[in-house]
Amino acid sequence: MKITPFSSAFAALVLSLSFLGCSPKSDEADSKPEVALVMKSLANEFFQTMSKGAEDHAANNTESYSLIVNGIKNETDLGQQLNLVEQMVARGVDAIVIAPADSKALIPALKRATDAGVLVINIDNRLDKTAATQAGLNAPFVGPDNRAGAKAAASVLTEQLQSGDQVAIIEGVPTAFNGQQRRLGFEDALKESGAKIVSVQAGNWEMAKANTIAASLLTAHPNLKAILCANDSMALGAVAAIQAAGRTEVKVVGFDNISAIQPMIADGRVLATADQHGDQLAVYGIEAALAILAGEQAPADRTTAVDVISK
Repeated sequence: MKITPFSSAFAALVLSLSFLGCSPKSDEADSKPEVALVMKSLANEFFQTMSKGAEDHAANNTESYSLIVNGIKNETDLGQQLNLVEQMVARGVDAIVIAPADSKALIPALKRATDAGVLVINIDNRLDKTAATQAGLNAPFVGPDNRAGAKAAASVLTEQLQSGDQVAIIEGVPTAFNGQQRRLGFEDALKESGAKIVSVQAGNWEMAKANTIAASLLTAHPNLKAILCANDSMALGAVAAIQAAGRTEVKVVGFDNISAIQPMIADGRVLATADQHGDQLAVYGIEAALAILAGEQAPADRTTAVDVISK
């Protein structure tokens, strides 16, 4: 497995986007809506795919809107994501489509955005409903049912388990709603099967951290049968640890269906993953924003498809 380090090119991209965000809209751009896509880490292939899908959609609809794509350095860089939101508001964008790195921490900044007249659409990771309501933030959610998707992916594993088999979970960022829901979905499937959950640890969506956790799990639990990972980047880290330990009987389940995981599905190193169609997820949010900007009533939350991918 090849692990590509965070590159200077990516750093330059983030920096250039930050400078772009500080510039006011041009007069030429005032005639059509300007939409800002604010994602999590562009070092994660899932968000690279999301970015590409959004850029392709914008390129095919240049007469309808213009798009600014922003991302942060890593999954937990909340300060940078807050800065990006503030930059987009200062620029005067018409809408922000955001995949928040944290389900609560972004809410005050997003409320300030809506107070400034910016439409906010929440994608991928749902904002905390109670906290949003208390803050007076109305941001429609467009995205998958992560709990159902994780349960469906884990069910491919549970068909091969016996009651009492030992399984571990590597979850994402514990304060992220989608991470919480994926963990719960895994737990739903495992509890129904009678499997024993021996450990739940946070990998923060990161390959390297998941690799370290998986290596420790394999040492601590010699009878471990499987590791369920809340995204495919962490599944890649778990697979590397399993290969290094010579424990190829340990099965892995992921979530996202990134391209790097697909050969591992084919050869059995990963048993299953959940495809939430990352190339279209931002597009769904952008289309919802454009419809509202065009005068349509703000829609109720929209649940998008999740499909299980296995050999």
